[in-house]
Amino acid sequence: MLVSVWRYAHLALAIVSSVFLLLLAVTGVILAVDAVNEQRSSYRAENIDSLDLSQTLPNLRKIYPEIVELTIDYGQFVSIDAVDTKGSSVKGYIDPKTGKFLGEKDNKSQFVQWVTALHRSLFLKVTGRVIIGVVSFLLFLITVSGLVLIVKRQQGVRNFFAKINRDFFSQYFHVVSGRLFLIPVFILALTGTYLFMVRIGLLDKTNQTVEYQVKTEQAERDIANFSIFKRTKLSDVVKVEFPFMEDDPEEYYVLKLKDRELTINQLNGSIHKEVTYPFTALAEQVSLDLHTGQTNRIWAIILGLASLNILFFIYTGFVITFKRTRIKIKNCYSTGEAEIIILVGTENGSTSFFANQIHKQLLADGQKSLLLGMNQYQTFPRAKHIIVFTSTYGLGTAPSNASQFGKKIWTYSQQAVNFSVLGFGSKAYPDFCAYAHEIDILLAQQSWANRLIPLHTVNDKNVDELISWIHHWSEKTGIAIVSTPAIYTPKVAGLKRFRVIEKSVLSANNSTFTVLLKPQDRVQIQSGDLLAIYPAKDQRERFYSIGYKNGMVQLVVKLFPDGFGSSFLYQLQQHQLLEARVLVNPRFHFPKSAPAVALIANGTGIAPFLGMIAENQAKTPVRLYAGFRYDNATTAHYRQFAEEQKHLGQLQQLRLAFSREQPAQYVMDLIREEGVYFVNLLEHNGCVMLCGALQMQHDVEAVLNEILLKSSGKTLEYYKRIGQVLTDCY
Repeated sequence: MLVSVWRYAHLALAIVSSVFLLLLAVTGVILAVDAVNEQRSSYRAENIDSLDLSQTLPNLRKIYPEIVELTIDYGQFVSIDAVDTKGSSVKGYIDPKTGKFLGEKDNKSQFVQWVTALHRSLFLKVTGRVIIGVVSFLLFLITVSGLVLIVKRQQGVRNFFAKINRDFFSQYFHVVSGRLFLIPVFILALTGTYLFMVRIGLLDKTNQTVEYQVKTEQAERDIANFSIFKRTKLSDVVKVEFPFMEDDPEEYYVLKLKDRELTINQLNGSIHKEVTYPFTALAEQVSLDLHTGQTNRIWAIILGLASLNILFFIYTGFVITFKRTRIKIKNCYSTGEAEIIILVGTENGSTSFFANQIHKQLLADGQKSLLLGMNQYQTFPRAKHIIVFTSTYGLGTAPSNASQFGKKIWTYSQQAVNFSVLGFGSKAYPDFCAYAHEIDILLAQQSWANRLIPLHTVNDKNVDELISWIHHWSEKTGIAIVSTPAIYTPKVAGLKRFRVIEKSVLSANNSTFTVLLKPQDRVQIQSGDLLAIYPAKDQRERFYSIGYKNGMVQLVVKLFPDGFGSSFLYQLQQHQLLEARVLVNPRFHFPKSAPAVALIANGTGIAPFLGMIAENQAKTPVRLYAGFRYDNATTAHYRQFAEEQKHLGQLQQLRLAFSREQPAQYVMDLIREEGVYFVNLLEHNGCVMLCGALQMQHDVEAVLNEILLKSSGKTLEYYKRIGQVLTDCY
């Protein structure tokens, strides 16, 4: 329940402030770019923290007989308003050490001034400042509520940076970037709120003034000997206002520092008056520096990225909301009438899609079905079946709309009811369907509940696994539910177009072919990534490891009789367009920091390695070991490719093994023959990569483990754990 409160608060705040946040984010990016450009100016003074006023002012007096004021702004730009020895007016930047005139002051462009006014007040003066201040405070609340949601999702602060379960891009990006830019966005919101409070007078800015009794009999001193000037570094100065008339005891230096203002006798350097700024004024300056990034280029860049990220927060946040609310649930029966109760536990709405499809099928069959969130559990006087569809949130806990179910199940008992639990999740995470298992056990503990069929789980929205549950449930109940996959197939997102450039043909002793594809859309690809294809244009997908070189995707495919994916690829014609999805596989990218790499493959597993070798511009020492059944035209092509790469210095050695030739040899035999090389490779931080069949992986790993134990006493598992052995086998 608590998570729901925070989520609705987070959403409500975002909706209320979204238009203004959008405007502030866009203008914030522009102003951040301007702040970065400002600090790139060649007029910026260096080492002002090592210069004091007793060194600077006398030199300037020699070059500029009449000085009105000296200013040091936030970017360490020193400017002067003076008259030089020729009687000419000088207004611009100078070198504080030599007094050399560097250039005139650059006025901000009309566009930047316009953007600044829009960012600060929406051109509405005080009213606009109030609106901006309120929106800044709302952003502060959004940040806090977002932080709470992440902590709740990750099961505590200790798991704050643990892996995020990825349901879809917007959800994943929203959480990951939220963690990454949490501090910059928090600072932007907090400082923006503080500046608003100070500037409309909500916080006191009263200065404290102290006047000192000046002894007129004190001897005159040269300004180079003024003690206050000796102990004041230029980096602490905001402005120095010079006396209008020299030698007039009624004219003073006015020294404005970051924390106070001093009025100084021009004859002897004694302090006549001191005005101390309140804490609110000091905090205002710090807030301004943090909010604008005007004092540090790197911080300005971070603020620009944070502002840009707010735009993506708005977009991804509304995508998440849309996905959660887009499923329209139609209930025709009340809780007192329904006989089949479907309870859904979902975080992002994807589980609701499957539950709603089942619900609609039951209604179409004339069944009295009712679909509710798990937190809506209550007494159902006519219920015969309770079906629970639930995902798992975070690290194994209940999704937001199921947080109260564990308590309610003990509060509301039912008459004798059959129950069935279906869990949704991903086996890529250790807590796969953990909450579904918990609910299955919880229901089994109820005296009124009878388990109709064992717990079923669905991995990565696999419709085949859902249909398996449909068959089991229908068989037990005698209630027919349509099991056509297309009904339960969400639309596949993120598809890119690829054009078929070339495809090889099969031969009598070669059932493997290659397909060369050219991306038609912008997409980031590396060798080792996966290409997901959808032969039947439904949810069923097949994955192929990518070899990427010269902007082309190369697949090596074995044709199986009636193969779902391989038959589809083999039937493709030259120039035909294919829609597919690229899955980034960073754990199987070429290790650029490794001093040497050994690549081990069998069959079609050679595909990513061909791309890695071709892209080995750093000329890392690479050896390729590959196993095949026959020595044929395909392997001859690999030999030719290897010779070309050796000539370029991108491949050191190629060794092939053939299991159906004489003498019969497997790739693990090659590994055994070169055991010393592999031991040295791993001991000197080298890397071993395996791609191909699982059986090959098991055989090769067994041989490597045996060799390592004999020579060094270390296991292969040790090198896997530290990232020196990478696998992508199937």
